[in-house]
Amino acid sequence: MTPVTGDQTERTRETGVGWGEANLPAGFPPPGPVDEIVIKQYPAYRAAIKLADSPGGGEQNEMFWPLFQHIKKHDIAMTAPVEMTYETPQASTSDEVSPRIRAMAFMYAKPDMGTPGPDDAVVVTDLPAMTVLSIGVRGSYSNEHFQMALTQLQNWMLENPGRLTQSGSPRYLGYNSPFVPWFLRYGEVQLPVTVVEPGQVQRRSE
Repeated sequence: MTPVTGDQTERTRETGVGWGEANLPAGFPPPGPVDEIVIKQYPAYRAAIKLADSPGGGEQNEMFWPLFQHIKKHDIAMTAPVEMTYETPQASTSDEVSPRIRAMAFMYAKPDMGTPGPDDAVVVTDLPAMTVLSIGVRGSYSNEHFQMALTQLQNWMLENPGRLTQSGSPRYLGYNSPFVPWFLRYGEVQLPVTVVEPGQVQRRSE
C-alpha cells in the first residue's frame, strides 16, 4: 500500500476496523487510513456475485440476502469486506443522478474454495489481480458517502495527469456489519487503475 509512513499498525487502527467481525480474504492488504488517498495492490480472488435486478441499479438489502443465503447454504465463512460495484451514468438530462450499484459480491477466503459458476441467484466468479486508487471512508455505506469519496479520487486523477489511468468501474468496500453503529462503520471507495508513472501518492491537502 502506497504511501507507507510511520507505523503501519497504528495507521491501520485509524480505520476503526478492529471489530473482529470477519477476516480479510487471503493476500488482501489491510484497510487504509480514513480520508487519505493511497495506491493498493490486490491479488486474484474468487467471489459470489449478485447482479442488480434492474438496469437502474440495485438496493443493498436486496442484493445482500441472496449472497448471505449462498454462503449459509455452502457453509462458507463470511469475510470482509463486502464489495459493491457501481456504475456512473455518462450523461443524463437530470441535474442530480444518484450513483447506481451494479453488483454486490461476497469474497471467498481463498481463491480455491468452492466452484465457479451459477448458483441460484448468484454467480461464483474468479476475478483478476488489480491495482486501485483508494480512500478510506467513515460512516454509513450510502450513495452520498460513495459519491463524495469518488469525487476526491477523480480530483486526484485530474491533479496528477499521466500517473494513472482508470481501468475499471468504481467500487465501495464495506468492512462492518449492520450491528456496528453507522457513524463508526468503515469502508473504502476505490478506482481500478493502471500505473503509468510509478511513484509515491502524496496525501491530499484539504
